[in-house]
Formats: sequence, C-alpha cells, structure tokens
Amino acid sequence: MVKTKNKVILSAAVTFLAAVTLAGCSSNKSSSSNSSSGAVNLPTAYKNKAATDKKATKNGTLKLAMSSNSPFQGITDPILASNASDSEAFAPGGSGSLFNVDKNYKIIDGGLANQKLDRKAKTATITIRNNAKWSNGSPVIAKDVEYAYEVLGNKKSTSSQYSSDFENIEGMAAYHKGTSDTISGIEMPDGNNGKKVVIHFKQMSPSMKFSGNSYIWGSVEPYEYIKDVPIAKLASSEQVRKNPIFTGPYKLDKVVEGESTSWSPNKYYYGKKAQIGHITINVVSMNNIDKAIQSKKYDTVVPETAGALGGTNYKNLKNLKGYTNVGQAALGYSYFAFNLGHYDTKTGKNVADSNKKMANKKLRQAMMYAVNVDQVSKKFGNGIKWRANTLIPPVFTKYYDKSAKGYSLNIKKANKLLNEAGYKKRNGSKWRSDPNGKKLVIHFGAMSSSSTTEATYQNYLQQWHKVGLNVKYATGKPIEPNSFYDTLQKPNQNSIDFWLGAWSLSSEPSQSQLYGDTAPFNMGHFVTKKNTELINKMNDSTAWNDKTRTKTFKEWQEYMNEQAGVVGEQFNYAWQPVNNRVKGFDLSPANNEFFSNLTLTSSKLK
Repeated sequence: MVKTKNKVILSAAVTFLAAVTLAGCSSNKSSSSNSSSGAVNLPTAYKNKAATDKKATKNGTLKLAMSSNSPFQGITDPILASNASDSEAFAPGGSGSLFNVDKNYKIIDGGLANQKLDRKAKTATITIRNNAKWSNGSPVIAKDVEYAYEVLGNKKSTSSQYSSDFENIEGMAAYHKGTSDTISGIEMPDGNNGKKVVIHFKQMSPSMKFSGNSYIWGSVEPYEYIKDVPIAKLASSEQVRKNPIFTGPYKLDKVVEGESTSWSPNKYYYGKKAQIGHITINVVSMNNIDKAIQSKKYDTVVPETAGALGGTNYKNLKNLKGYTNVGQAALGYSYFAFNLGHYDTKTGKNVADSNKKMANKKLRQAMMYAVNVDQVSKKFGNGIKWRANTLIPPVFTKYYDKSAKGYSLNIKKANKLLNEAGYKKRNGSKWRSDPNGKKLVIHFGAMSSSSTTEATYQNYLQQWHKVGLNVKYATGKPIEPNSFYDTLQKPNQNSIDFWLGAWSLSSEPSQSQLYGDTAPFNMGHFVTKKNTELINKMNDSTAWNDKTRTKTFKEWQEYMNEQAGVVGEQFNYAWQPVNNRVKGFDLSPANNEFFSNLTLTSSKLK
C-alpha cells in the first residue's frame, strides 16, 4: 500500500476523480476491487511471471510520472501538506506512517509501531519497534509520536488536518486554544526517548481501529531534527523543504523544486529493504501524460488511491503494448461546493452567513439539477467515471448509500425551484436577478486541467445559462490549482461563489475533517446544527453498534443531498498502466511494503 492515507488531502486536478467497472483489460487475474457502478474492473496487482533481473534492479531506475498541471509545493511533512501532489512526490519516503493495515485498512501489528486500544481505560497505547530509525540514522522515539499532536493542534500551525475530533484527547482543546503549553492526555511512560506513548481519551470510537481515523494521528514527526523550528514556520523550513528525513524504504537524494524528486534505498529502514537502486518522480502535464507513457518514458504514474488518470487517459492507454492495467475503487471524488460563510480564526470554527450570495437552498438545488453529469460521464468517462450520488464513495461499501438519487439532469425542476425562490428574469433580461430584483452574477471556480476537463467546465456553464443564471469563471478562466486552493483556504473570501473541487480521502470514512464545524477543509463553511449532530454521532458511543453507525452515515448522506451545500460530481476508478518490466506491483492496502516489493525484469522499459 502507498501510505498516504493518514489524512485528507486536496486533489490538484478534477480530471481523474470518478469511477466505474469494464471487463478486465488485463489477462492477468488477481484479487480485484469492484466499483459500484460502471464498467471497469481491473486486478489490483500485476502478476508478472518474468524473473527479476538482479543487476538491472540494483543499478536501475524506476521511472514514475505525476500527472499534474501545477508544480508540487514541496511540503514533505504529512501533517502540514494539504495537496495530493506533495504526497505523491514524496511517497517513497513512507510519509512517516506508524501502522500496518489489512485489506480493509484495519490497523494490525508489524509496522513502525503497534497500537493497543483499551475501551475500559479509554486509552490507546502506541509502542514503537526497537529498530525504527529515521533516514539520517536517528532512532524514532516516543517524542516523535507525541510531537505530531503538538504540530497538528498548535494554534499557530499551518496544518489543515485539525478537527474537533482531536479534542477527544484529554487536554488537546486547552493546548489548541493556547491556554496550555502541553497536551495533558498524552504521556510517555519511559520519557521522550522511550518507545511507548499512551493517549487518554474522553471517549473511545470504533473508527480508532482503522488507519486514517480522526482521533489518532497516523504519522511521526522527527522531533530532534525540527525542534528548534517554530511550528508556525515549519512548513517553509529547510528541514521540511530542502533536507527532509524519512522513515520509509527510500531516502531523498534530490528535489528539483516543484518538478521532480530522486530516491535511493534507505539503509536505516526497519522493514524489507528496498531493491531498486533508484526511483525518479517527474511532474508531467495532464495534456502530455498519455504521450509520455506511450513513448515509454515512464514505467507508470505514482500510485494514488484517489486516482491519477481519467477516462480519456484510459481510452488512449488501455491497449498500450508493453503495459498491464491495474486498479481499484478510488478513495476520492470530485464535488461542487458553495461559499456559505467564513472561518473564524479566533474561535477555530466555521460560521454560516445567511447573507452570502449562495445561501438560498433552492438556488443551490436548481444549479445541481441543471448540470448533466450523467451525460458528461458517459461521453468522457470511458468506464472510469460516473455521477456521484452522495458524498460517501462506493469504496466504503458498508456506509455508501447506493439508493441515494443525488442530482440527475432536470431542467424543468431547476427552473421551477428558481421561480419559487424569486430568481426571475425581469425587464426583458436574459438573466435572472436575485429575489430583491438586483443583478445576479455567480462566480464559478475551477482548476486548470486537461483539455477534456476544461471542455466539461464549458458544458456546465452552458447548462447554467440555459436556466437563466449568469454564471462566469471567477477569474475569467480556470485557475492554477495551487492558487485555486490558496483562495479557498482563506478564512473569508468572496471571489469564488461556488467551485468544482476534488478530495483524496482518508481510509476511514468519518466526516469531521471534511465537513465538521471546526474543519479547515470545510472551505464552503457549511454549518448546521443537524450536520454537526450527525457527524458527531458517527463516532459517539452508539457507533460501536455497527447497524447504528451505518444508519447514521446514510442519514447524513440524505441530509447533505437535500441541503446541497456540497454535492458530489463524480466517483472514479483509480487505475494505471504498469510497464511489463516491473515486478511486484500490488495496490492492495494490505501490501504494506509497496515500494520494497518492487523489482525490475530488465534494464529498459518493455
């Protein structure tokens, strides 16, 4: 498993987010992940029967591409990174992941550390393995686990990962407010340099058994290496940007800012030793990625559980000679979101504002009924994309509500809702004005992407124009992804009224980090009493009864669809072509030694 699922991250492109199922394009049969709707169904592993060429492996270079229209930001710290591109660019370093998982992302023993939950005592005990070291040779210590919570919860931290769920840790709320210098509920029985950390909670949650939950952070911080850097300045520090250290199978040899990273085996890695001599990762634009792979410049793309390639890529590459396609249901989706409030930096909470342009629920519902996502998915999806009917993707089979209708095209209903809400054409205008008769211009935010995705944007604009809404690009054109998210993550912004974005999700489906009232990632600031109640109920004491928890998730999906503050656009199937010289390629979550298991069968791409 490529261990990037400790957290939620923003996807820097929309083109790849959507999923489906098509009879296997690969003759290699292995365990597969079925997507819920659509056509594609690929094996999760390429079962390469060719023999490893030990010389080619030891001296060779695995060449990976990153499909992106913007440079990666270069933030190696998983707590501080919020963009999928950074997680991909530094994936061989292991992201400081603490735990191994099984095929269902349930935490198991054998990783950098083991975890033991005690429901009666309300504790989680994390025990670091004795031979765990950073790539500079320093031991991984208890303080490295504890310090992750300090970086996460510090009032001046630039992390977007914090949510109120972490305040379930004793003393975290006081630390986050700045009224305490320490987190009282985290103890290190053997001191900073020991191997054991005990976390005391106010209540226990069933999600704690799985990686990516919103209570127990899943990575470590190199305390001794970064302790002299103020937390507020950590993201821009040399220790994070230029000379980072890692706990994974590979160490960073070189980073070309925003463009590429180069790696070689980390001799201090505790687990299975990396076998390939070098790995390179290069950013390739979305419009050039197909040609780059077709010309055999790359073995594959960096594995990303939300998917890096879309439907048009699949059409162009599915039958490429010398490559085998693998994939699985994606941990991600694209979505429409509306600007409904602001983030109060003093209280650390999102605040709804009834005066916002998009505050009228019927306006939002009408805009969603006006778009033709089913038709777009059929035209461009090629078995890889389909319309999202909820905000829980089908990969979460237990909690996904397949019966939810979501928003399919219904122009008649869109017009009816707009008329009922008072958005009418007045004085012969081709555009509707607001209920007060004032001119209405709605600013749409979208990221620069592939030509196919940008054609989709134009189609959506035309659909909104059909119902008389004057919708325009917020800046006159699609926005560079880093600038796009920089704008949305401002505490209060009015330049973008609604947008099309994308998530790469945590492997545990709790929603507090995305849509909770304290979540920085709740960039549309959708806040209601019922939303907060339902999100809290996903992990309260009743959630230990799985039927109750499932019912809560489905009730939340129905509520969010009705409110239309955030609406899913497309689900997707995460797939990629793998060059036939690569051996040991397996995307299964249970493959905890993903990079270490890779070898090469020849020195040249097939």
